[in-house]
Amino acid sequence: MSVLNKLASALDRSDEVPNQLLATEIAASTDKAAVQELVDNLANKNKDIQSDCIKVLYEIGAIKPELITGYVDTFVNLLGSRNNRLVWGGMTALGAVATVNTAAIAKHLDTIIQATDKGSVITQDWGIRVLATLAAKDNAAAKQIFPFLTQFLLNCPAKDVPRHAESILPALNTTNRDMILEVLEKRLPALKPAQAKRVTKLIGQIKKLGSITDIN
Repeated sequence: MSVLNKLASALDRSDEVPNQLLATEIAASTDKAAVQELVDNLANKNKDIQSDCIKVLYEIGAIKPELITGYVDTFVNLLGSRNNRLVWGGMTALGAVATVNTAAIAKHLDTIIQATDKGSVITQDWGIRVLATLAAKDNAAAKQIFPFLTQFLLNCPAKDVPRHAESILPALNTTNRDMILEVLEKRLPALKPAQAKRVTKLIGQIKKLGSITDIN
């Protein structure tokens, strides 16, 4: 039985529960053929099927990332799609595998940075997480990533500063924290009280960071 028959659109469902259940089923059974069928149908003429397939794929990645880690190039290609659902879905999938296939993702650094810079809110949220993961694990990539992250944090809407700064935090260490600290302290006066509270807490955490940890 084709996995397409289990997608939300095939079941005439407007919610995501069927897709989530399918992802759980595929992850539990390590069904590589099902994963391949989902990947193949990212190019389906039916946009509902496209959307369901990318949803199931990144949900699989959240459970068992090794099942989709071989499709980094496919997910990166989605970042240039005219279908915004595939763009942010592709970035979400990259976020699911960023810690297990950092080297493959780092090869597409320019594309990921561009998609993050120009993308929708969800694309940006996941793009920042992907870039922070790469920066934490790849010192060479970090040299290109941190100038972008710094500028992005400087220019993003005030309401988004705490969220993005929290995503960047895992990539910070004593060698790169100063540029982020400078931006956060510069933006602090313009933030609302709740936002400022989160950022002040982050500033304290960043200042307490110890020595640089292992970077591959």
